[in-house]
Amino acid sequence: MKRLHRIQSLFLVLTLAAACPYSLAQNKKNIVIFATGGTIAGAGGTGTQSSYTSGAVGIDTMVNAVPGIEKLANIKGEQISNVGSQDMSFEIMLKLAKRLNELLPSAGVDGAVITHGTDTMVDTARAIATAAPALDAKTIVLTGAMIPYAFGSSDGLFNLGSALSFVQTLPPGVYVAMNGKCFPWDRVRKNRDRGEFEELPS
Repeated sequence: MKRLHRIQSLFLVLTLAAACPYSLAQNKKNIVIFATGGTIAGAGGTGTQSSYTSGAVGIDTMVNAVPGIEKLANIKGEQISNVGSQDMSFEIMLKLAKRLNELLPSAGVDGAVITHGTDTMVDTARAIATAAPALDAKTIVLTGAMIPYAFGSSDGLFNLGSALSFVQTLPPGVYVAMNGKCFPWDRVRKNRDRGEFEELPS
């Protein structure tokens, strides 16, 4: 199962790299991935959806598990926290906003991807958009997963690859990217009944 997982991940990254003009070596951007935890970093001993622990896998492990991810961007990972959505606190949001304010104004950082639990992802996106004024000129994309990273059928690596493409092509702002779609932070919600993110009605 893990071997199949890696093959699927490699296919995904190579497909995205081929489709994205920024995948060319001379055009790759410098992207920081800030990890906060969530299902995208989830692991479990029994391999069942009900027994996993969110926020159990570090960002370096996650990035290194995706062969060819370096084709999408020059990536640096930073672990802000490793908690589930239910434990995402205002203090962690402030810590994240502080690091974004410190790093993104640098000419050596072109944008940021944030891995996050899905239940509070929109809340954190709102906090960043309102508490990090130095970020007006950079693109920030939050992403996560509905199925834990450690499971072979996880959507997390697809979402991570998609976010790395979106962060290099969208105009400056804060976005949420899930299931191949990307939304401005103030135009999206999680539909818990359908298990997906959707645009807010006009």
